[in-house]
Amino acid sequence: MAVRLKDPEVLVPIDIRDNRVWMIEQRVKGLGGYPLGSQDPVLSLMSGGYDSTVSSYLTMSRGLKTHFCFFNLGGDAHEIGVKQVSNFIWEKYGSALNVKFITVPFEAVVGEILTKVDNSEMGVILKRMMLRAASQLMKEVGAKALVTGESVAQVSSQTLMNLKVIDQVTEELVLRPLITTNKQEIIDKAIEIGTAPFAASMPEFCGVISVKPTTRAKMHRVEKQEANFNFEVLEQAIANASIVSIQNVMDDVAKQYQGDVPVVRMPVGDEVIIDIRHPDEVSNRPLKVSGRPVKAIPFFALESSWSDLEREVTHLLYCGKGVMSRMQASYLLGKGHENVGVYLP
Repeated sequence: MAVRLKDPEVLVPIDIRDNRVWMIEQRVKGLGGYPLGSQDPVLSLMSGGYDSTVSSYLTMSRGLKTHFCFFNLGGDAHEIGVKQVSNFIWEKYGSALNVKFITVPFEAVVGEILTKVDNSEMGVILKRMMLRAASQLMKEVGAKALVTGESVAQVSSQTLMNLKVIDQVTEELVLRPLITTNKQEIIDKAIEIGTAPFAASMPEFCGVISVKPTTRAKMHRVEKQEANFNFEVLEQAIANASIVSIQNVMDDVAKQYQGDVPVVRMPVGDEVIIDIRHPDEVSNRPLKVSGRPVKAIPFFALESSWSDLEREVTHLLYCGKGVMSRMQASYLLGKGHENVGVYLP
């Protein structure tokens, strides 16, 4: 029988390795661009929202080893959320590399800005303080550039004049992968890469909001306001920064919820297990428990769906490592809900 190699009826992809032939059943599309880690390291400023998660993904897709830096403005819940989404991005797109997660306690810096800086300049000066801190901390991870999720005119601090004033605080290269991208495109990309559910439920801390923020900052005005700022507070925040490996970042989160909620290793009653993992994880690694019903309700839809569940039945939340499930269970118990626990086989 003749074989038509130029126009085959059936294409059978194979891979030959070590004198063995492997038939390829499925191809998983990679990031594209340069191989991950083949370019210089960068430090991405992470708020956990749509912009910072997408900009981090884009630098990773260009082969840049991307470390994460979070400025805690005063909310533990926000820090936990950012750690979770950063771990998700790393685990899904960059787990071959050992990257770092930096947390900078910025509460006192926020306090200085609120009490020492004119209202209209607060947003710009906060960004300048972040770049000052990040410029020092990037050396700790060998980063050659900073990354932000800023886009022109998306908020008041992101006009061209304001960005120019912000950038003048550092001599380091600042990359802005989203600089001309509109918001809907950013959201669509976040949906595609799987970070949208995190961003939509991120408990942000909005402690520095100007009533009439400037969109045309002048350097001499900013410098005059910063003259009132006690820079020892900023130096202390940098000195107190925490640097951990991204693969261990969830361990810190887990410690905050030890003992808060009941943990069940092996259900023996009529409990219902709720898989609250990201839909991608549920699809890739479905949870199967012999003789036990399992419902899939992602963490970002858990609170809105809770009223539809049977109140008389105990619901055990499952997330794999027990971190997200502990946090969500603790939150639900704090809201007055009962019959909540964690399933940790």
